Amino acid sequence: MSNESIIKRRELKNVKNIIIVTSGKGGVGKSTVAGTLAISLALEGYSTGLLDADIYGPSIPILFDLGMSQPDISGSDEEPIIEPLVRMGVKLMSIGFFVDPVKAAIWRGPLAANGMKQMIDQTNWGELDYLIIDTPPGTGDIHISLLQEYKISGVIVVTTPQLLSTGDVQKAISLYNDPNVFIPVLGIVENMSWFTPAAHQDEKYYLFGKGGGEHLAKKFNLDLITQIPLCEGISEECDKGKIQDILKYKTVKEAYDSLVKKIVEETVPGIKKFRYLSQKK
Repeated sequence: MSNESIIKRRELKNVKNIIIVTSGKGGVGKSTVAGTLAISLALEGYSTGLLDADIYGPSIPILFDLGMSQPDISGSDEEPIIEPLVRMGVKLMSIGFFVDPVKAAIWRGPLAANGMKQMIDQTNWGELDYLIIDTPPGTGDIHISLLQEYKISGVIVVTTPQLLSTGDVQKAISLYNDPNVFIPVLGIVENMSWFTPAAHQDEKYYLFGKGGGEHLAKKFNLDLITQIPLCEGISEECDKGKIQDILKYKTVKEAYDSLVKKIVEETVPGIKKFRYLSQKK
């Protein structure tokens, strides 16, 4: 009996691929990875949306300088239609567009999961090649609702090099690898792999140790897709809502180019075969 017959997942109308970005742990830069991945896909000509599924700590409004912005809503009370905000060619949706940024969302897990599903289903995404979903830390109701409800093309798992991070990340991999709910994990992204001064981008300082991403990849037989350096200035760019500017760092741009290439190879029919035939010539 296939997993699809055990769990009835549905496709989103006009959305070709849903990619989940997860970690199982907070503080690894997952939202920055999700946001920059979405921008990178859009720059390559793919129609891309980004959903901030972190109900309790949404980051997308800050990263895209949309803290005071609100989407237009049409339709009826029973069937509202939410127009996503657009930045850098990416269609954006976040609970942060609807709530006071300084107040806590006092929602139990099922309510948070329902809020996430409403944002997915009621947003007018239009035609999308990719919908990137930035998930919250942990492996709770949001994650379970996503993997039960929607047909997911793949999962990108974000970690940092230190063991404190990789220990929690293993739980996220195990969730999506569970034989009863299996969703393909496309690979590991190691974030903050080393520190690089802006003026000397060839220098590497391993502030958080090294080898965590490689260890996870070997343990679970996954690809270590890329290692993203922590360049001087990235934090400031993100705090200013200029997430797109982190791609001006050569080593960071190369890392996201590798991530985009991997996702396209895994999701666009015929790409792998074409790549193999091209190498044979």
